[in-house]
Amino acid sequence: MLEGLGVSAGIAIGEAHVVEIGVVNVPDYEVAENAVEAELERFREALAKSERQLRKLKKKSAELHGAAAEELEFLLDAHMQMLSGSRIVRGVEKRITETQQNAEAAVQAEINSVAHDFEHLNDPYLSARAKDVREVGDRLLRNLTKTPFEAFKHLPEGAIVIAEELTPADTALLDPKRIHGFATELGGAESHTAIMARSLALPAVLGLAGLSTAVVTGDTIIIDGAGGRIFINPTPSRLEEFHRRQLELEKTERILSRLKKLPAVTRDGQRIGMLVNLELPRELDMALAAGAEGVGLLRSEFLYMNRADLPTEDEQVEAYRAIVEGMDGKPVTIRTLDVGGDKLAPSLRERLGDAANPALGLRAIRLGLQERGLLETQLAAILRASAFGPVRILLPMISSLGEVKQVREILLQVAKRLKRRGVKMAETPPPMGVMIEVPGAALAADALAQVSDFFAVGSNDLTQYTLAIDRGEEQVAHLYNPLHPAVLRLIQFATEAALRARIPISVCGEIAGDPKFAPLLLGLGIQDLSMAPVNLPRVKQRIRNIDYVAATRCARLIMDQWDSGRIAMLLDDFNALAV
Repeated sequence: MLEGLGVSAGIAIGEAHVVEIGVVNVPDYEVAENAVEAELERFREALAKSERQLRKLKKKSAELHGAAAEELEFLLDAHMQMLSGSRIVRGVEKRITETQQNAEAAVQAEINSVAHDFEHLNDPYLSARAKDVREVGDRLLRNLTKTPFEAFKHLPEGAIVIAEELTPADTALLDPKRIHGFATELGGAESHTAIMARSLALPAVLGLAGLSTAVVTGDTIIIDGAGGRIFINPTPSRLEEFHRRQLELEKTERILSRLKKLPAVTRDGQRIGMLVNLELPRELDMALAAGAEGVGLLRSEFLYMNRADLPTEDEQVEAYRAIVEGMDGKPVTIRTLDVGGDKLAPSLRERLGDAANPALGLRAIRLGLQERGLLETQLAAILRASAFGPVRILLPMISSLGEVKQVREILLQVAKRLKRRGVKMAETPPPMGVMIEVPGAALAADALAQVSDFFAVGSNDLTQYTLAIDRGEEQVAHLYNPLHPAVLRLIQFATEAALRARIPISVCGEIAGDPKFAPLLLGLGIQDLSMAPVNLPRVKQRIRNIDYVAATRCARLIMDQWDSGRIAMLLDDFNALAV
């Protein structure tokens, strides 16, 4: 048994398939003489990134005990030595400098040369080191080429994916009909990869120390997503236990499915809007099956992931149209492109660059306003999609009124151009709302409410930026706390501002999909909750057992607390507190 971070509940039982990011095509070209120094720097950046990854893995290995920990530590030390002033590093730099070979080709050539020398020595120890050399080379090439996963295409049905790490782009390629769950050595509980797992209803555990050395393809694996555990080659009795638990979960899901057609109304008659967050178009069926009343957040990044070119306006229109028509008159809120941080789009890599802190850099609406063509194309597609049903536009990472006004001006210009072309769209422009996910936006919510048609609280980033915690970093994952008083105060500020301005406000972060948060959010005045489709029935069940007046009174009591532990305790005992 290995323990990690349970990021997506559920139980998966199946055959392990260990996947690695493979470099499909290594480019080979001559670098211009005046670009040699830049190519050396690119190689050194890949070296530094590889060293950081290995240090992170070594820190995780310290959580293991006994021989396994020693073996993994020895292996990682060997890999780190190869990246520090070794024959490999000197050889690659020499190839780049003297033959003007590009970094990828130089790494591949040098790795092949060193591994070949080891493989042809009559020394079993040195021959075994050839495998380590090639693993180090693969890591360098992965970091140089930034190649997305292609390893999921040929996995059999029922596979359990085992990997060192999965990016959100990698996770987007997982098909829940074929792949039943995944586990990784690295990753945080509130990372975007974890959010994708919950959206796809895939049981997942991240941050499993020693995973890569403990599992081989073909092992039988149990993933306990709720408990944050995996079992490798379990005993017959353990298998029987988890098969039984699977059946119990399925029974519970059937009972909850009966709530599909019932409204989310509290015991004393307060109606709450039940919306869904969509990561990928294929989640639409799950949303409808759960009884969604609309899409509170369509993350449009899926159009930009795992492709080398940008989506055209027509491609975007077709994607949005399918979702708008699929929702059959229910509103669809489309968030404009939000890439950067842990959400990377290959087609935008050169524009984004390698920021020292991408979470605080050129991303989201900042990128759209700098690269006007990107934003105009997307707004044109949304306007065209509005001809097929009600849509709303949501702006991510807003921090000032000026940004909202700029986007409104661009939207009007785009609408005029489309009208001159005779393009069909809704008679009036779609409502435009603001994501409250930057502390500055929450504190300026009164002013933002004057230029916005609605608010959507993105509690994930709001928590990250308020507490200065990288939610994708497992080393500080335990500090990520949406119940921190400062986070709750900011949600309260935004909610009160929206209520004063008489504009709708929803929460579309992960707390919206957790039943235990529902009484507090309702008590604060939140009118709509938007979540992964899989969470909707449980949250609806919780809402139908809430007394809204009591929830409002209890929320005031909770907001008077300045200790997150005390707040958590009160929230756990919310029903007793309400009485």
